[in-house]
Amino acid sequence: MGEIFNLILVHPIINILVGVYKGLFFLHIPYALGFAIIILTIIIRFLIYPLMASQLKSSKKMQALSPHLSRIKDKHKGDAKKLQAETMKLYKEHGVNPAAGCLPVLVQLPIIWALYSVLQKIVGLDPKVVVSEINKIVYFDFIKLDQPWDPYFFGLPLGQNPSQLISSVGVLVLLIPIATGFFQFIQSKMMINKPEEPKGIVSRGAGSASGGKNEDKKKEDFASAFQTQSLYIFPVMIGFFSYNFPVGLSLYWNTFTIFGIIQQYKVSGLGGLKGWVKKIHG
Repeated sequence: MGEIFNLILVHPIINILVGVYKGLFFLHIPYALGFAIIILTIIIRFLIYPLMASQLKSSKKMQALSPHLSRIKDKHKGDAKKLQAETMKLYKEHGVNPAAGCLPVLVQLPIIWALYSVLQKIVGLDPKVVVSEINKIVYFDFIKLDQPWDPYFFGLPLGQNPSQLISSVGVLVLLIPIATGFFQFIQSKMMINKPEEPKGIVSRGAGSASGGKNEDKKKEDFASAFQTQSLYIFPVMIGFFSYNFPVGLSLYWNTFTIFGIIQQYKVSGLGGLKGWVKKIHG
């Protein structure tokens, strides 16, 4: 399976990376390998753009329907058949396919993992074997390497991580994991959008049991607390990983996330950042 995965995804992506690198090198662009990683990441993001846009739109629709789904679950508690029928009726009325958000993710994951595998392999290669190892994989003679590439990007070795560089570069190298965590936080915050109730939603009757209300309140409080904690914990985790990951992988991750922020804005707007932006602008 590993060999098939390499042949189908990893090796083609390496060929694209080497082709971009050779083009930049021919144009005498400094730090060609680092810029090739950025360009490759953008190319991959553009290729999976329709899938990610479909996923984001589906997620936005599901968020908008979540208040109504909660009411249906409460109203038909204990009647699984009626609950399923009413849920599917709601999806049909609002043109929502609950599986639409899953398929794009399943298609994207192998591509994203292949890109990660490529960069992990590339930045970890010993300069002494770069030419021989890469040329084994390259399809066309005109993009084969004649000499090892420069493994530095603006003075930072792409194959080393900030934890290794802090003693030689200083605390400024901490800007890499800080930036990685910050961009991840912005994207996560944008994805948390308080859903607006869709048209046609009927409020629960006054006869609902107070016990049901209390139970729903507890569930909402737990979900809200979990979402808030994840908003801060996940970016911190990503920043910590970036501190221990090679600079080349952080370069890829930041490019990937910034592109994701732009796409998220184009599809769903500012999302959870809307309130903060309003406060900043007064």
